[in-house]
Amino acid sequence: MSALELYQTEIIAHDGTPVRLVYDPEADILEIFFGENEPATGIELTDYIILRLNKQTRQALSLLLLHFSILTEDTEYGPRSYPLNKLDELSEDLQELVLHVITSMPVSQFLKLSYFQASPTKRIPFTYVESQPAVVIA
Repeated sequence: MSALELYQTEIIAHDGTPVRLVYDPEADILEIFFGENEPATGIELTDYIILRLNKQTRQALSLLLLHFSILTEDTEYGPRSYPLNKLDELSEDLQELVLHVITSMPVSQFLKLSYFQASPTKRIPFTYVESQPAVVIA
């Protein structure tokens, strides 16, 4: 059995939140911790992006990025974008909370949100992972 190799970096988000980045190169997983780790509710945003948040304080605790190198890969048209297809499975209140959290600092420094206007009344939210100088993992 080989030893588990994790790479860890600490930075300060633009809003002053301490952020700890923990990368597992073998699994290609990056977890971004915001402040102290505590019990949380995990919310699947996509098959590859999981938000952990405290519903009482309405604060993000971490963002788990599975297949990190693929999520952050640039294409000829810009960063890869992913539909937030798991939001439809949430209650309306939880959807509202999740959208508030991911469009607020510190999460919005790492995860960007946009939408596709499928019809005059239907918008499909999309996200992409914003490249960060300190997030570049060798």
